[in-house]
Amino acid sequence: MTETMNDQQAAERIAQGVPIVEFDHVSLGFEEHQVLKDISFKVAHGETRIILGPSGGGKSVLMKLANGLLVPDSGDVRILGWSLQKMSQREIFAMRAHVGMVFQESALFDSLNVEDNVAYRLEEEHVPPTEIHDRVLEALRFVELEKAIDKFPSELSGGMRRRVSIARAIISKPDLILYDSPTGGLDPITSNTIIELVVKQRDVSGTTSLLITHRLQDAFTMATHRFNQETGHMEKIPNGGIDPNTRFLVLNDGQVVFDGATLELARTSDPWLKSYIS
Repeated sequence: MTETMNDQQAAERIAQGVPIVEFDHVSLGFEEHQVLKDISFKVAHGETRIILGPSGGGKSVLMKLANGLLVPDSGDVRILGWSLQKMSQREIFAMRAHVGMVFQESALFDSLNVEDNVAYRLEEEHVPPTEIHDRVLEALRFVELEKAIDKFPSELSGGMRRRVSIARAIISKPDLILYDSPTGGLDPITSNTIIELVVKQRDVSGTTSLLITHRLQDAFTMATHRFNQETGHMEKIPNGGIDPNTRFLVLNDGQVVFDGATLELARTSDPWLKSYIS
């Protein structure tokens, strides 16, 4: 980068309408296997892009590229207009201050309690301890887990650990959240709780996000529901409404086979897509 990514510059680029995420003809392979093939798409500020597709289609690799954990063989990955391929490791680290990550397995530190897990990034940024505590409480209230602040991951259910992971991802008020199968391995009721939190973050904070899911029900729930701040719950949008900021990207065999709005996907005439979403 020609300049260090900071909060002011990020805000200026958002105000200018620069895409939060942009993949420009990205390809990546491992040994003989081509995982992603000429992938191009953009995600605008405030948009939630749900990534669907069969297992092994390249979804998790795409997510790792967006977080700078992998480098493409060709093409360009840009976050807020900054090319990740042109960044040093120090600059990649600075970029991640603008990105929250929710892993399928939660990836919590077993030796740290909930407060210290959620506070970890703020401590790395040398935020004053009193401010850290207040912000941890705020994030835990958002995911309705403030009473678990002193517990350790081993004392939590799978759904609770996932909620702590979301609290950790949102505590720095990121410009982008990456959800890698946030409901994976959870029962339907717990999955719905997690999706409600994702919708809450989308509607209350307006955070841009990429979300991988293998559960079509979760995807279409997000597209057809919104969070009601008065009731504190997710509700179906009346009259068959669709959230305009939730869109879909479908991968198959490393290629984009669909990039568009919810109704376009639901009404597709493509035989493979029709079979997949049914």
